[in-house]
Amino acid sequence: MVQITFKKNPVTLLGKEVKVGDSAPGFTVLANDLSPVTLQDSKGKTRLFSVVPSLDTGVCDSQTRKFNESAAELGEDVVILTVSNDLPFAQKRWCAAAGIDSVQTLSDHRDLSFGEAYGVAIQELRLLARAIFVVDSNDKVTYVEYVPEATDHPNYEKAIEAVKEATSVKK
Repeated sequence: MVQITFKKNPVTLLGKEVKVGDSAPGFTVLANDLSPVTLQDSKGKTRLFSVVPSLDTGVCDSQTRKFNESAAELGEDVVILTVSNDLPFAQKRWCAAAGIDSVQTLSDHRDLSFGEAYGVAIQELRLLARAIFVVDSNDKVTYVEYVPEATDHPNYEKAIEAVKEATSVKK
């Protein structure tokens, strides 16, 4: 069972812990135009799910910008999806202001579908815990990082390396 803290305080995560080797759980989240997005919408590609509590905070902002910069080197067989509970309108506004154009932001605010499926929904705050999931083109989870303290950065280098490995296996 994953245990994390938020500002050094223990929190309760809803849902089941996802582990390397698992089949990626399905979910339905919202794109910035309120259209539904599911795991199947990116089938056949390697997916990097960058999960953040809120784009409007320093670490989440940095995390999303970092993966946006990495997108070009990862190629067109990779999709980077940033998931938060921010409203789709706020995500769209933030992306425009931040110049984010290579990462798709997705909102889980409606029913915590992603949060509960991937075990990152923080019960006490109705936010998502910071985490990284890499899912290969066959919907297998190849990398997982639940960041122990939600206000800390994930391991960007390991995540990018995991994406490259998952993508090279496909080729």
